[in-house]
Amino acid sequence: MQADRVDKRIILLICGVVQLLCVLAFAFLALAPPPVLWPFFVVVSLWGAAQAFSAPANIAFLSALVPENLLPRAVAWNMLALQGGNILGPWLGGVLCAASLFVPYLVSAFFLAVSIFCGFWLLRLPLIAKPKSKDVFRLTMLYEGFVYLRHNRLILGTMTLDLVATFLGGVAALLPAYAKDVLQAGPEAFGYLRAAVPLGRGIGVLFFALNPLLTHVGPKLLGSVLVYGLATLVFAFSGSFALSLVALMVTGAADAVSVFLRQSLLQISVPNGMRGRVSALSSLSVSASDGLGEFESGVTARLMGLVGAAAFGGAGSVVVTLLWAKLFPELRKVDRLNAPQDQRLEKQTPK
Repeated sequence: MQADRVDKRIILLICGVVQLLCVLAFAFLALAPPPVLWPFFVVVSLWGAAQAFSAPANIAFLSALVPENLLPRAVAWNMLALQGGNILGPWLGGVLCAASLFVPYLVSAFFLAVSIFCGFWLLRLPLIAKPKSKDVFRLTMLYEGFVYLRHNRLILGTMTLDLVATFLGGVAALLPAYAKDVLQAGPEAFGYLRAAVPLGRGIGVLFFALNPLLTHVGPKLLGSVLVYGLATLVFAFSGSFALSLVALMVTGAADAVSVFLRQSLLQISVPNGMRGRVSALSSLSVSASDGLGEFESGVTARLMGLVGAAAFGGAGSVVVTLLWAKLFPELRKVDRLNAPQDQRLEKQTPK
């Protein structure tokens, strides 16, 4: 909500500084570990709060950086950079930890400082988000965001499709037990399985960064979630380690397509004054689906076994895709990401 009230650069600057202070605090804690755990909880909570504010502002900010016709490609390259960081960051952190627990935090603080400098000293942009009235109540603005989503069925359909499919189909929480009890492999196998999803996601992001998916957007979005569910089913019933790796890579690539199309539609189809709130709700749905999905995996594994839990999630994703295609015909009909202004969903913005 604040991303629609305050200049997005101010939000990102404050959050960046808070995260930088959190990293420095971790460096201090690594040098002199306290006898109690509460300092770690405080720092992690501050980091999470900063991330919660910065994520929607960052998403909403992208449309001010590049022309509208280049937004899909910009979203793809932004995702590629994030995915590269998700892959290389933990590896680099592990290498640096071999030298000292203090060193990774210093390196992280350096890169955070560089990003803050690049983002707020080099970018000279006008104010891009300003409320029409200073007397707008926060609850009223939040309510307007929910009303907008209720009327904009395309964005509502994409968000809820990802929420439910990820909630049902995620198998990340099952991988340690799956590697040991189902595939009869060792700890190294779990590492490969865990890396297969981000590797597939990275390959998918790289592909459409070079070849943006601009046409038949709706069918491709639904198809990517359908492939995600089918690949999860293959993983569930596979007794082969190699086939399981391939299936997980396919789920990562399919998820990358879904995320790319969803973020591109959000950037293009949502007006500037509403984009911050819609981005916040989108980030909330993603976080909720990831956390609750792991809980759901644990519960179903307890009731149905590991194979049954994975199969239930894959089948659920397939059923949800078919159901959403029926409930939200807007998803089937949307064609181009770079459609003219008069064909966009701004026409459906509630008055």
